Amino acid sequence: MYKNILVSVDLGDAENETRTIGTAVDYARLFGATLHVMTVVPDYGLSIVGGFFPKGHEQEAIDHANKALHEFTGKHVPAEVKHRHIVGHGSIYRQILHYAGVVKADLIVLAAGREGPEDYLIGPNAARVVRHSKTSVLVVRDNG
Repeated sequence: MYKNILVSVDLGDAENETRTIGTAVDYARLFGATLHVMTVVPDYGLSIVGGFFPKGHEQEAIDHANKALHEFTGKHVPAEVKHRHIVGHGSIYRQILHYAGVVKADLIVLAAGREGPEDYLIGPNAARVVRHSKTSVLVVRDNG
């Protein structure tokens, strides 16, 4: 049923992403799908905030995220599950939607996000992905 599953993880909250990656791995195993594991480095370069970072900071952040993503999948994705790594750069929900198209994802898996009063049911990035995705989206909640 699924051939390409895109799972987005927040490496800044990697400890709470274990349920999300575990769910994606289970689906990949069940359907023999390729798992596309991604994380997104926010783009600070164009905003006023970008001026506070040294030159080359974004590339360093991307390189660090790539290394951290490989370490994360090394711990949570079994070798027999075919997978690849993607590090996006920019708006989180836009990058998820963009790469869903690039890898021809037929399922997107992501965490509901951190609960807060402003995001009572679902986080802002997850909500935008669900709203704008052209493919099915599985939102994983941490019931812990």
